[in-house]
Amino acid sequence: MRYIIMLSVLVILSSCGAENEHKIAVVPEASGIDYCVSTGTLAVANDEGVLYEISREGEILKEVKIGKYDLEGVVCTGEDFLLAVEDRGVLRVSRDFGKTEFLSIEGLPKGLSLFEKKHGVEAIAKNGSAIYLSKQNKKSKNNIIVELELKQKRLVYRRSIVHDIPDVAGLVYRKGRLYMVSDKKDTLAIYDLKKSKIVRRIELSKFAQEGITFDEQGFVYFADDDGFVRRAKESEFDF
Repeated sequence: MRYIIMLSVLVILSSCGAENEHKIAVVPEASGIDYCVSTGTLAVANDEGVLYEISREGEILKEVKIGKYDLEGVVCTGEDFLLAVEDRGVLRVSRDFGKTEFLSIEGLPKGLSLFEKKHGVEAIAKNGSAIYLSKQNKKSKNNIIVELELKQKRLVYRRSIVHDIPDVAGLVYRKGRLYMVSDKKDTLAIYDLKKSKIVRRIELSKFAQEGITFDEQGFVYFADDDGFVRRAKESEFDF
């Protein structure tokens, strides 16, 4: 009996170690993440309006209160951060944090409301001038990602991408595909923009997935709303 108890404890400890080895930083209510190519750092947004800049190893380099905003996602550009504010819009913040402005949005189809409290935008991604916004929906059909074109101080509607992944809380563009994480389903779905369909679904371990990004060294990073940033090797998912 004693042997069985000790073995069980070892198994639990081993599982905890495997779980914790992916955690590289403590960030309260981490809700969005992006890899900044120009600086080799990670931008992490949280639900309390704070933007963090951390190293790939998890060292917190900057922590700046942007305002009383429910930040749900972030992307890096050469000179700015673009932040998805769930119930307000897309907020542009200069990399030195000296200037902030909301971008106007033009051409949305009638009846499409992107920014609502509890049912607003949950994620943002970028590819060149294309901006992608995921609208919160916990149902398994008629979920949308809106594609917009970034033009100086405004965003112009291009199209809506309909999919069946509920509660997409994290989004990143990579090599012609959108990588979407569903907090509700603990799933990573890969949407091929050219084929206009989901080409792969990957089951994730149970944690509060709120953001995803990649670096150029073969690592994938997740924002965990339970208060962490996680890092794993791409090879663990066979991308």
